[in-house]
Amino acid sequence: MQENRAVTQVAIADLIARRWSPRAIDPDQPVSREQLLALLEAARWAPSCFGDQPWRYLVWDRFHDPAGWQQAFECLAEGNQIWVKNAPILVLAVAVPNFGHNGQPNRWAQYDTGAASENLCLQATALGLVAHQMGGFDPEAAKTRFNIPADHAGMAMIAVGHPGAVDLLLAALAEKEQAPRNRKPLEHLAFEGRWGQSVHG
Repeated sequence: MQENRAVTQVAIADLIARRWSPRAIDPDQPVSREQLLALLEAARWAPSCFGDQPWRYLVWDRFHDPAGWQQAFECLAEGNQIWVKNAPILVLAVAVPNFGHNGQPNRWAQYDTGAASENLCLQATALGLVAHQMGGFDPEAAKTRFNIPADHAGMAMIAVGHPGAVDLLLAALAEKEQAPRNRKPLEHLAFEGRWGQSVHG
């Protein structure tokens, strides 16, 4: 499996350093049912406000439901379709807008759905799988095609599969795949005491 490990300012957990979002996916190797259920179980154990678990996941497996997978695939932006065509699994993360216990608006629903999706992606890394989250999809088309309630929010489409060779990608994407990862410096992102006062070691 190709790695593109994070070069961090301080040491972090190995699993987090190894998690990234590759596009090269083996088109011929399915994700097992056991692996898929492990991803969803990892998401199930994410933290959430009041333990409400305001996330839902729709799953399509190209090897078992090619017609459904194709419908989901067609909701993706064209730039994503170029490489997602090889992914055996597509997952749509959906945020439920209201609390289950009282029906009131849950302003943390999308935050919590993101936490669950990161759990899913970390579990994929632990299993040696690729998990690549995408905002480039049409949530309204997905709602119509898959009978998703109108007030629910489609947050991300996630492509899941086994790592593939970089030469499966177009040249421009292959270059991105092999480029070093980068992030804004920690002092630009984390403040201490007051806004704009950077955290330092």
